[in-house]
Amino acid sequence: MSGGRLIGRKALVTGGARGIGEAIAMALASAGASVMITDILADLGKETAAKIGKSGVKAGFAELNVTDDAQWEKAVAATVSELGGYDILINNAGIELTSLLIDIKAEDMRRMCDVNIVGTGLGMKHAFRAMKPGGAAGKGGAVVNISSVAATIAYPSIAGYSATKSAVDRMTRIGAMEAGKLGYGVRVNCIYPGLAPTEMGMKLATDIAALGLAADVNAAVASVIEQTPLGRLAEISEIADAAVFLCSDEARFITGIGLPVDGGMGT
Repeated sequence: MSGGRLIGRKALVTGGARGIGEAIAMALASAGASVMITDILADLGKETAAKIGKSGVKAGFAELNVTDDAQWEKAVAATVSELGGYDILINNAGIELTSLLIDIKAEDMRRMCDVNIVGTGLGMKHAFRAMKPGGAAGKGGAVVNISSVAATIAYPSIAGYSATKSAVDRMTRIGAMEAGKLGYGVRVNCIYPGLAPTEMGMKLATDIAALGLAADVNAAVASVIEQTPLGRLAEISEIADAAVFLCSDEARFITGIGLPVDGGMGT
């Protein structure tokens, strides 16, 4: 990743305390952006922000439950105040609750919808309000929503999660259209990450084995790799690199797309 591509940019990353969110935050900082880490994991989020700050890039932390409209307003205000602007949103926060359809629980579906769909929608709402001309930041920007390869394939035990990530894809495309047609100066894209060896990814593999869909965790991971033309899991740095690209001027004429970073699994 070449440094300096995002010098002067101000980013807010949801779910930025660990995993893919942390990797994206680090990559944005390496490219020169100031970063506001947001998460419900306050201690871990502050640690991640401190790590970024040691690299010489301005970084901060704001506690944010993405399902809470008022908390979004405060987090965006903190970003503008502390970083001196706001022109990148990484809508990364999400949850995955595994279940066969025959056993699905209404409360699990509602929780995934609340975090993955409502949280993403509120993020775009407040990004548009702040970034558009006359907004608190007012210089336009880029939104990158983290969807999933689950939005593009049929895989047993993740029906609810797949549905919510398909919704993220649809909101991305409509958000791009609205932002363009209404002159907000904001590009909106999403990424479809493949399975990565994060805590969330390995929990999914464990759940798949527990449901009897694979002999054990290793077999569950192997089944994903078997469906992936490039023959391995995703590395979180590869997902982060894609996010940096979509936020950069190199992607200045790209909006309303879903970018697979899945080794070909979704083809």
